[in-house]
Amino acid sequence: MVPHVHAAWAVPASYCVHVPLNEGYAYREQLGPRAHGQRSLWYLVSKYRHSSAQDWRERVARGEVTLDGAPIDGHEILQAGQVLVWNRPPWDEEATPRTFDIAYLDDALLAVIKPSGLPTMHGGGFLENTLLSLVRAQHPEATPLHRLGRATSGLVLFARTHAAASRLSEAWRMHHVEKRYRALASGVLAQDRVTIEAPIGPVPHPRLGTVHGVSATGKASRSVACVLERREDATLLQVDIFTGRPHQIRIHTAFLGHPLVGDPLYGPGGQPKADNPGLPGDGGYLLHAERLAFTHPVTGAPLDVYAPAPPALRCAGE
Repeated sequence: MVPHVHAAWAVPASYCVHVPLNEGYAYREQLGPRAHGQRSLWYLVSKYRHSSAQDWRERVARGEVTLDGAPIDGHEILQAGQVLVWNRPPWDEEATPRTFDIAYLDDALLAVIKPSGLPTMHGGGFLENTLLSLVRAQHPEATPLHRLGRATSGLVLFARTHAAASRLSEAWRMHHVEKRYRALASGVLAQDRVTIEAPIGPVPHPRLGTVHGVSATGKASRSVACVLERREDATLLQVDIFTGRPHQIRIHTAFLGHPLVGDPLYGPGGQPKADNPGLPGDGGYLLHAERLAFTHPVTGAPLDVYAPAPPALRCAGE
């Protein structure tokens, strides 16, 4: 019998708290061959397109950007191997949910249920308002083994020891971790079960340069979607993923012609929408990481961890 761990859904996605200015952050990059020979300001503008050229000029003028420890003036010719750092001053982060539920806990592992709206990791303007910061406030040793998109709710697994992290990371690489989601797709899917194997890789995005999407030169990807319930204009799906590409379920359901309801980024075909596509972190869709099944890295016993779906992703009468 496989141990089955169940946690009640108790974190409303609307529970958001405003946090004062954070402590700032140093974004560090060791330059690779792509940067070699470019002027420093042009490199920042061309690579980090979340900010305008004027934004970067102002940051350089304020002395926020350093190269090998010295402030830049924007005209330096870069060389591979140098260290470029943006010392971002403290900023006011967007409000997010500030709590989570514990689905499983022992000396080696921690599985938590992330609410929609809370980023998993630092990035995209978030530092303190992240699941990682909240978890480490209680469990400083915790190391995340994967991540969910900001709008995606559900299970995130952490290791509490180096040994557990190493063994589970290897299990993830070898596809020995079973991952099941629930998703609400637009339109009514005719098939009861469909396997999607569209490759996923970088594709053009007008604001970011590239995002992930269906690409003939992308990496092999595999998802299996099963219909749980057909609604008037949508289909509730159970989706098992056998690879872990970024935004895989959003991309694969869109590839079928059934993008997730409310997805601001992906349209039919698994590409960014042609008309003003959103950003990867934008919300509006319903996606929930429901189940993780794997071998415990210490005991060797099978472990099945489950997070009940939020109400909008439950079948009638469930």
